[in-house]
Amino acid sequence: MAIWNPWRGCKKYSEGCKFCYIHKGDFKRNINTNEIVRTKDFYKPIEKLKNGNYKLKSGRVYLCFSTDFLIEEADKWRQECWKIIKERSDLSFLFLTKRIDRFLNCIPDDWEDGYGNVTVCCTIENQATADYRLSIFKNLPIKHKCITAQPLLEEIDIEKYLDDIELVVVGGESDYRARPLNYSWLLNIREQCIRKNTNFEFRQCGTNFIKDGKKYRLQTKILGSQARKANINYYIKNEK
Repeated sequence: MAIWNPWRGCKKYSEGCKFCYIHKGDFKRNINTNEIVRTKDFYKPIEKLKNGNYKLKSGRVYLCFSTDFLIEEADKWRQECWKIIKERSDLSFLFLTKRIDRFLNCIPDDWEDGYGNVTVCCTIENQATADYRLSIFKNLPIKHKCITAQPLLEEIDIEKYLDDIELVVVGGESDYRARPLNYSWLLNIREQCIRKNTNFEFRQCGTNFIKDGKKYRLQTKILGSQARKANINYYIKNEK
């Protein structure tokens, strides 16, 4: 796994951003998150060794995990990023976005039905964002689509949007003031994914977690491990 952040900084966009880890981390380092700047890693995927080989080996690359790939302030840099992504066809790039309604204004001229090495993950947090963003997402020309419901803030119905979705990831909020995550909401989404034969992953618990009517207060460091212990992930059999 590799991470490529060609720019950094982001702006809170919707309810799911309330306790954003990027803003919290930047605050501790006295960095202005609202300032979107190009980073020294802009050309990271195409940097080469003395022998001419790429420094970054083939594999999965998580793109813009300290920002949003479709954020408006990066419009002036994005087309060059697409050229880098196309050049490194041996790398599989994945990015998350809350700004899926900007997608068609942000793709390269040769996008057509999508680049085969790009996975786009649309982020949602409640029914309102699910209905708005996923109604757009389902019609976009993208070869690999995922949905991330993290933080999940309420029970939602997304079954009608699951056609052509490869994976749904769910999780809770990480903050001492975190809004509660109810285990029943996860199971409901899991059942929707099973009915639509879509992969499902419970990625992390919430700091404030509810199961069978009982409230739990969890430490940030165990949110991921507690989710794995639930053992409710669902994967399509015989998937390549």
